[in-house]
Amino acid sequence: MNTEADPPVPHGTDHLATIHAAYRAFHRRDVEALLARLDPAIEWVHPAGMADHGLGGTRHGHAGVREFLAGVPAVLGGMRLEPREFITSGDRVVVFGSRRVTSLSGRTETLDFVHSWTLRDGRAVRMEDIFDTVRFVRLIES
Repeated sequence: MNTEADPPVPHGTDHLATIHAAYRAFHRRDVEALLARLDPAIEWVHPAGMADHGLGGTRHGHAGVREFLAGVPAVLGGMRLEPREFITSGDRVVVFGSRRVTSLSGRTETLDFVHSWTLRDGRAVRMEDIFDTVRFVRLIES
C-alpha cells in the first residue's frame, strides 16, 4: 500500500495544487491517487495521430483513463513526465514540459508536451495532451 498518497481534494481547492498532486500520483504510478484528482466524468484527450497505437482519441470517465493507462505498456517501455512551467487562468491550468519516453526496443528520447487541464470543484474535468505525434510514432516504431 502506498503511504505517500495525497489526501482527498476538497471542493474549492487551488487548481494548481490539484494538478501538482496529479503529476505526483502519475510519477508514483498510483492510479487511485491520480483518479482522485479527476472528475468521474473526465474527458482524457490525446491526439488522433496516436490512434493506430491505441493511444489516440478521447476517453471518458475513470474507466476510460484506466483503459488508456493500461494500454501504454503495450507500446512503450517507459515514460517519465517532467512538467516545467504551469500557467493558470480561471479554471484552466496549462503545463509545458517534456517526457522521457523509452520504446519497447529500448530507445529513449525526450519529447516536449503541453497539457491543458480544465478544472471544476477541485477536480480535473478535461485533460488534453498536445505533442509532436510524428516524433512519438517514430520512437514507438523504432
